[in-house]
Amino acid sequence: MAVLRDVIEDDLPVFFEQQRDPEAVEMAAFPAREREAFFEHWHRIMDDDELIVQTIVSDGEVAGNISSWEREGKRLVGYWLGREFWGRGLATRALAEFVEELTIRPLYAEVATTNIGSIRVLEKCGFARVGTETEQDETFGKIEILVMELVG
Repeated sequence: MAVLRDVIEDDLPVFFEQQRDPEAVEMAAFPAREREAFFEHWHRIMDDDELIVQTIVSDGEVAGNISSWEREGKRLVGYWLGREFWGRGLATRALAEFVEELTIRPLYAEVATTNIGSIRVLEKCGFARVGTETEQDETFGKIEILVMELVG
């Protein structure tokens, strides 16, 4: 079962390694950060009361993280799971637990259209497809983004 808890400093090195995984980076269409930039980013996140961020723990191991933030008047959610935890239903359980505790609605998620696993996770948790956007990224080129919404 997924367990969510507050992020602690000791989680950050695990998150850093997880976000460097080339297969995960390609699937998420989200470039890895260098060490210094990564830790600066996470310290800003941990210090910002407007952001909600949790560590996903599986059998006592740090499996990944899940977060929610506001952008342009919309509340978004996102998550990252270490590859060794893929395919176990962990992301679905973590997201279901997270959105149950986060009562703000609607919630939005943005996911690369090629990230079929993450789209499935979002749909299992009640998110519906509401649109697409195209982004130009210097690392990945043109990326098609699926916008998903949870209203209930």
